[in-house]
Amino acid sequence: MNLKNYYWYFKQALSPRICRDIIEYGLKHEEQIAYTGGIDPKDEKQLLNLQKLRKSNVAWLNDPWIYKEIQPFIHEANKLAGWNFQWDSSEACQFTKYKLNQFYDWHCDSWSESYDRPGTTSHGKIRKLSVTCQLTDGSEYTGGELEFDYRDYHPDKRKKKIHAVQCKEILPLGSIVVFPSHVWHRVKPVTSGTRYSLVIWNLGNPFI
Repeated sequence: MNLKNYYWYFKQALSPRICRDIIEYGLKHEEQIAYTGGIDPKDEKQLLNLQKLRKSNVAWLNDPWIYKEIQPFIHEANKLAGWNFQWDSSEACQFTKYKLNQFYDWHCDSWSESYDRPGTTSHGKIRKLSVTCQLTDGSEYTGGELEFDYRDYHPDKRKKKIHAVQCKEILPLGSIVVFPSHVWHRVKPVTSGTRYSLVIWNLGNPFI
């Protein structure tokens, strides 16, 4: 799916107070090592391979006051970017802490199959829109850059340094970036300080 806009942003959309409240609230929750879909936490080989793709710490939040602050921006981005995707629910919020040398290499948030979760609101749905909220100002850490790879060009013409687009708009405290969940992206290793972010995946019916 080629897109006119691969992401849409709102600079400093969340107030410093809201960002601080989310961080303080997130830090009160049990911290986990971040996994990827399909990983068995008991499989040492899988965990070892995972460390090559992703290193970060996360906690899960699903409180209405957080969705109330962020979902209006998802709706607005969906319209302004011209995607107009149907979506009707959000997954749990992933509160993420990127410490020294932590990262998340190239990946996309969606996959080929819809959720098989009978009896839940996500059953039969797919991830359509992803959102990243910047809870730490870009001046408080180095590294940790959010980058996109549009991947809508012929492989023979791909030049890594040109086609990896750094999303500098995310850097100011409280900024929000919304993008289709199939768009490839990464967070480069943090080289100093700590970067806090909040990620939400938003679900809808499969594309026809």
